[in-house]
Amino acid sequence: MRFLGVALAAGLQLPTAALANHGSQKPLGDDLSSSQGHKGGKQPNIVFILTDDQDLHMNSLDYVPLIKKHLLDKGTLYKRHYCTTAICCPARVSLLTGQQAHNTNVTDVNPPHGGYPKFIRQGLNNAYLPVWLQEAGYNTYYTGKLFNAHTVENYNSPYPAGWNGSDFLLDPYTYNYFNSSFQRNQDPPKSYEGFHSVDVLAEKSLGFVDEAVRANGPFFLGIAPVAPHSNVESNILGDDNDQDWDKLPDIEEFAKFGPPVPAKRHEHLFKDVKIPRTPNFNPDQPTGANWVRLRKKLNQENIDYNDHFYRQRLRTLQSVDELVASVVERLAQHGVLDNTYIFYTTDNGYHISQHRLNPGKECGFEEDINIPLIIRGPGVAKGEVSEIVTTHVDLAPTILSIAGVPHRADFDGEAIPLNQKDIDRTVATRHEHVTVEFWGFAVSEGGKLFDKDEERLTLNNTYKALRIIGKDYNFYYSVWCNNEHELYDLSTDPYQINNLLHPTATKPKTLLGAGFHKVIARLDSLLFVLKSCKGRTCIRPWEALHPQGNVANLHDALSKRFDIFYEHQPKKVSYNRCELGYIVDAEGPQFEKDGAVFTAEAAEYKRNGISWSEWT
Repeated sequence: MRFLGVALAAGLQLPTAALANHGSQKPLGDDLSSSQGHKGGKQPNIVFILTDDQDLHMNSLDYVPLIKKHLLDKGTLYKRHYCTTAICCPARVSLLTGQQAHNTNVTDVNPPHGGYPKFIRQGLNNAYLPVWLQEAGYNTYYTGKLFNAHTVENYNSPYPAGWNGSDFLLDPYTYNYFNSSFQRNQDPPKSYEGFHSVDVLAEKSLGFVDEAVRANGPFFLGIAPVAPHSNVESNILGDDNDQDWDKLPDIEEFAKFGPPVPAKRHEHLFKDVKIPRTPNFNPDQPTGANWVRLRKKLNQENIDYNDHFYRQRLRTLQSVDELVASVVERLAQHGVLDNTYIFYTTDNGYHISQHRLNPGKECGFEEDINIPLIIRGPGVAKGEVSEIVTTHVDLAPTILSIAGVPHRADFDGEAIPLNQKDIDRTVATRHEHVTVEFWGFAVSEGGKLFDKDEERLTLNNTYKALRIIGKDYNFYYSVWCNNEHELYDLSTDPYQINNLLHPTATKPKTLLGAGFHKVIARLDSLLFVLKSCKGRTCIRPWEALHPQGNVANLHDALSKRFDIFYEHQPKKVSYNRCELGYIVDAEGPQFEKDGAVFTAEAAEYKRNGISWSEWT
């Protein structure tokens, strides 16, 4: 394997200057001083911090006091923020393009279905956020992990477009905390072996803040630490366009997984902390569907290891905590903090022991898809928690809106309201749903497998799902590629223990005052629209089913006048077969071809509606 250059240790200032002010981490509530600068320029600056695999439901935000001080207390937490595909590369591409993975067709972390080479082949290198921001007059910078399969060999074929300055983490060293490789602008990659990856990133981030301010224009800065992702030592580049996962050797032969590795100064922290023992933690009875429901209960040795894995995640996040504080303070020193929006989120969530699952993501459970989003900036309410539904495909529209760029017709999301007045105003009209989708496999990322029958990689983890949250309802509905179904009523079952559509489940007679089967019919029809939607239809899917505009939410759709229409839909969500990527002829019926719409005219002569293709 070709490797292009080594960084001189003397050239790296570690730890960062900001760390000298903070010292070691302290409990939440520690009052650390900071000053804020003055507004400058008409267009605000934007700093976007993207962690890797950070959870919300295992309380990671309770262990980052500097993020609390600088972001949570100074901004708004969007507690119902969701990723749309719970794995790194597809989530990041959706975030930067404002499109669902079924529209980007980047659905995996490696070729042929994903990774940086697929991003390039899909023509997205000239159609994503930094390119649009540059067109709007912004200087753009990025450091850290961009995409998977962005490697020490393909980094320049071509270079990622749209960046005035960049310093990317590269595979196969991305997840190796003490052996990272960065590639700056159009220079060859450099190795930072022996230095903690997040500390290296912190120095680079501060350098880009300085550079952006010197450029004397509005700027966007993306900062993407690898923490708290598992540590992975890999000997594969993952950029072979012809290689498919079912043809690869055993995963154990090319990737060694283990807990994340903290900086030395954080190794001693949280020694007695354990994973929250929620009702779905290693439950006595199996949960879920498909392969998840076949999981055995974890033994005590496995649980002890998972608790250690959890502590290591919290420890690695301390470096991110310090990074955030140093960036905020550098912005203040330059006098630009008051005119800067700071976003803090992650690509996807994470589970450890919930539903008997070992460390990993890729599932549709809340642990994997409901993730942190914090925004601070001009006009953003301080110390508030918003319950509006937001998703990753809403972030590019939001950032472009801040930059004064009109909404793009190909966006599958809409701008997030940032001040309290706009949040209150849009509660009744904003979308209430999340389109969740996944293709391929699930990986157990713990360093050790404790059951002789357990496999590191599980295939047929392909599914489409709908998350819908409105007044008096809170549902997750999914269809797997083996055509098993799930439904959870999170109003009464917040930990998703009771799958109401499992054959052994006791089904309620009614939901929301309507017959159980009537609610299922509406949810399936909505998912039928969303699983292949584009643009506005992804944002306002009820309009596709009811083009007269008289249905805006699930409550409206449950009107008795629509019963026959929904119960006699010609097609339901189903798969023809399981695939590792988005292949349309495997995806079953498509709404654009097979769906039906309700119109007043159709109600007179054909009570179950007319076809979507006929209507359009």
